[in-house]
Amino acid sequence: MAMEHLRWRPTVNERDFIERALQSDLRVDGRHSFDFRKLKITFGREDGSSEVQLGETHVMGYVTAQLVQPYRDRPNEGTLAIFTEFSPMADPAFEPGRPGESAIELGRVIDRGLRESRAVDMESLCVVAGKHVWSVRVDLHILDNGGNLIDAANIAALAALSTFRRPECTVGGDDGQQVTVHDPEVRDPLPLTIHHMPIAVTFAYFGEGNIVVLDPTYKEEAVMGGRMTATVNSNGDVCAIQKAGGEGVMSSVIMQCLRIASVKADDITSKIKKAVDSYTTEKALKKVKRLPTSVPQKISVTDVIMDDKGDGELEKQAVAVQQISKDPPTIVKVSSHEDAQPMTESSNAEVNTSSAVAAGESDESQEIGSPKSLKDAIKPKHKRKKKSDKS
Repeated sequence: MAMEHLRWRPTVNERDFIERALQSDLRVDGRHSFDFRKLKITFGREDGSSEVQLGETHVMGYVTAQLVQPYRDRPNEGTLAIFTEFSPMADPAFEPGRPGESAIELGRVIDRGLRESRAVDMESLCVVAGKHVWSVRVDLHILDNGGNLIDAANIAALAALSTFRRPECTVGGDDGQQVTVHDPEVRDPLPLTIHHMPIAVTFAYFGEGNIVVLDPTYKEEAVMGGRMTATVNSNGDVCAIQKAGGEGVMSSVIMQCLRIASVKADDITSKIKKAVDSYTTEKALKKVKRLPTSVPQKISVTDVIMDDKGDGELEKQAVAVQQISKDPPTIVKVSSHEDAQPMTESSNAEVNTSSAVAAGESDESQEIGSPKSLKDAIKPKHKRKKKSDKS
């Protein structure tokens, strides 16, 4: 009764305004009757933690696991439990301490949709039959109550379960019953086996069940006459149905709501998978071991000493450069040696002389070319003298 007393109650004018707007197919926040609010899914640093913002509703989910003894009637299956915490900071109507009726109802609806629909493979959580199984616990913390807590908490639980990783175990020992839990740094943790994602979709009824809206806000919940939560997966399978409130609803309206819930469940499932994939990819990139950057090494370069030559030598080099630029290019084959020797003036003279003779140049152009040795300069003159004597 204390919770109902502290809950926000609309005035007569507010209630009348909301109901008349719904009759005109209008809502206070500008949405249509079957539109969801903006959904945002984020993840924490550790695996198994998620935060969901559905409009002004903010819910955080956290998943943990520990080894326990299984139930006697199901010795080969693990366990899954849902716990909810309603903080007074989220809503003044929430009281600290023992969970109230709203917290109990929220936990049961989500638990019925997840556990009884066999969404999580419980047999994969068994380590030693009858002795050791994993007990998975999902804690849901309501941070801000903006309406439709069931849908937001259900999405937070699915997102947290999708990113949760349990430690890997091995069984050994003399009797084959000793369980060794490996550190995450030694062996990579294992994800849970999730067969499907049951999505909770909540409808609110107004005006004796004639008006139906999807994803009610905090103010619409204070005015509504009844509520129905349908848990449906992307395949269209109905996992659970929860009907609350005194308003009666026709069967045709319920079938219409189930068809709408199936479409919305498919859309929300794709959003959850997309968010989980981006989180997994980002975390995998952080685990990549990058090679250390190479340390720059200092390379000693010998100093180049330029010989100081006279003005006459510089003029000869300048003339030679001009002559080479005028002459057509010649191809010179140079054999590679292990110990490269610097080219002498005589070798340069031989190359220039051969190229000039091949091009059919005059003697004057040869003399203007690169400097020659005394022996090379005398040879062509003796040849001319012999030819003149014979003639």
